[in-house]
Amino acid sequence: MKIAYLLGSLNRGGTETLLLDVFKNASKADFDFIGIHRKGGVLKNDFYAAGQKFFKVSPKFPVVVFYFFKLRKLLKKENVQIVHAQQCLDALYAWIACLGTNIKVVQTFHGYDNLDLSKKNKLAAFTAKRTDKNFFVSQSTRDFYVKKYGLNPAKQAVVYNGISFEKFDEKFEIPDFLKKINPSAVRLKMAMVGNFVSGRSQNYVCKFLKLLHNENAAFDFYFVGKKNEAEAWRYDDCVQYCQENGLFDNVHFLGSRSDVPAILNSIDAFVYSTDHDTFGIAVIEAIAVGIPVFVNDWEVMSEITDNGELAVLYKTKDEQDLLEKFMLLLQNRSEYVQKAKANSQIVRDKFSIEKHLQNLKKEYDSIC
Repeated sequence: MKIAYLLGSLNRGGTETLLLDVFKNASKADFDFIGIHRKGGVLKNDFYAAGQKFFKVSPKFPVVVFYFFKLRKLLKKENVQIVHAQQCLDALYAWIACLGTNIKVVQTFHGYDNLDLSKKNKLAAFTAKRTDKNFFVSQSTRDFYVKKYGLNPAKQAVVYNGISFEKFDEKFEIPDFLKKINPSAVRLKMAMVGNFVSGRSQNYVCKFLKLLHNENAAFDFYFVGKKNEAEAWRYDDCVQYCQENGLFDNVHFLGSRSDVPAILNSIDAFVYSTDHDTFGIAVIEAIAVGIPVFVNDWEVMSEITDNGELAVLYKTKDEQDLLEKFMLLLQNRSEYVQKAKANSQIVRDKFSIEKHLQNLKKEYDSIC
């Protein structure tokens, strides 16, 4: 069995990080696969260096029809049995290119198209009912799409994201910005990882940090994630809030970083806030490192943390509740650290890249 993973761009993001881990761990998969992308990106060299075949096939507007012929020809040449698209547009392209062949098409829904059940996305509705199977990164996401689009439950599967945890256990250099901290100053080091985009709510973390600062707590907090120019206000509002509330000595905006494993291994706690994440790779990575994790009780976060057994859940959009629960960490730090270390192995077993590949194989077998 041979799979073709169809991607749009190769820029840094949750989907691309997941697929890059898949390609780097190809030897652990019980199936063969190749990659096909339409656009370039900062991770292009990493994908091409992973050791699996990778191809670029781009549609040339307005004459798109030649793209389908090129894609179809490549799939046949590589003897592909299943095309696995990572977004609806690529699922549509794959469906058109594979018409009249025996090649199956599946797609993964990594995010929500719109949380309003009445506002249906025509492209999502079209592809979801024409693929041979749809994968969802959490049970709650699957249930949402089944209800919204009236999908056949038998053709919808949950395949949790997988993470290559080896990168968190390698020897690493402490990031320079952490080296600059005066070792004699006892300051708690915390972070949140995630770009400033729809789906995350760094603004509530900023409000929590103001409350924590008012408690005279000594801390440094690092926002790891880039500013999205299409919605720059998300980043700008956080920066302005921290400036206006005297937090700039404590709160640091690092932008996009390639050394997240080193950062997570160098901090004392991880704080996360979401509006509508569908999985939470950053949260799982932080738990896997073995540090205390605080995340709001959004449905998906309750799901992946076993209803708060693997992380501290606080009320969504309630910075006061987060403060109260975080203060318990400051009062019982050794207890929290001990529990965090135990939680690390649990998520490593449940969300490993090996487990992800096994689950994919099971689903691929079900349609071949």
